[in-house]
Amino acid sequence: MEINSTFYQLPSEATFERWAAATPDGFRFAVKLNRRIAQFGNLELAGTFCERVRLLGERLGPVRVVLARARDDGWLRLLLDSLDPSFELAFDVRHDSWAGAQLDCEHSVRVGALGGAAPFRYLRFREPPYRDEDLTAFAETVRPLLSAGVDVYAYFRHEEEPTAPAYAERLQSLLR
Repeated sequence: MEINSTFYQLPSEATFERWAAATPDGFRFAVKLNRRIAQFGNLELAGTFCERVRLLGERLGPVRVVLARARDDGWLRLLLDSLDPSFELAFDVRHDSWAGAQLDCEHSVRVGALGGAAPFRYLRFREPPYRDEDLTAFAETVRPLLSAGVDVYAYFRHEEEPTAPAYAERLQSLLR
């Protein structure tokens, strides 16, 4: 499950603990980095953010970092040094100046990229509707990654009609 609310406000410790307790083994949350850190550069908040999301324990998946500000390699270095180095990071590049920036390594990927050294990929489907042929082609592309032991986090856009769960179920069935 992709948690978007953490971008706007950092939930309490009790909320993270409740989310972890309410989900089954194997369930993973993808948490969006708080905007006060990602957009406004408030790196002092990074420690608190890390402490809270760590409360998810084994339920913590990747942390999605939205890069909407202009490229600043020094700021990026400070950000990375402020976050828990064990976190898997998914960089969601929203500013053109980040084109060509080296963002993928053994613990990070670009959102939407299928290649890389990290043991996971992070995919967001934001342009519904999806035909069965689209989902079949995507399953064929992702299957080798899964066979190689790469975790694939894939999220479908939640639109007015509740089609996202149906797309996700269909994709899962194609991957079995």
